[in-house]
Amino acid sequence: MYGTYETVDDRPALTFERLLAHPVERVWRAVTDPTELAHWFPSRVSGQVALGGRLSFEFPGDDLPPLEGEVVELEPPHRFAFNWGDDVLRIELEAVGDGCRLRFTCIFDDPARAARDAAGWHVCLDRLEQHLGGAPTDAPDSAPTAQWQEIYAEYQRRGLPAGAPVPGD
Repeated sequence: MYGTYETVDDRPALTFERLLAHPVERVWRAVTDPTELAHWFPSRVSGQVALGGRLSFEFPGDDLPPLEGEVVELEPPHRFAFNWGDDVLRIELEAVGDGCRLRFTCIFDDPARAARDAAGWHVCLDRLEQHLGGAPTDAPDSAPTAQWQEIYAEYQRRGLPAGAPVPGD
């Protein structure tokens, strides 16, 4: 359930794997449709989900500037990768029985972000699972929650690099 810290393409990366009790096609909609992304992704997403498609990411209610991105890999319904600002986010889906395995990778530049970002993506993926299960989810935001603080502390305990500024501090 916890993500791992590794190196991908000579850059720091976080990788998460989740076994989901939902078919690939259902999870694909949840990770590519902006209406579905609103339930778990940390920004509002707009744009074209097509190879080379431009994406925009806004953070309503936060003092964060919008980000721009581009779809860099697209193999429906199994692989979706895009630039999220300077980061690369890759989502891979594989059928497993009646459900699927989701592999989420975030490739970034500053190792000091590892523990902070791992906790953030961990919470987002928990929200994705809740959304898929039909449970109500709070709209994701950048303000740390008690759950996020506990997960952040656990990633630090596991030795992930830390030190990046924490939103709300």
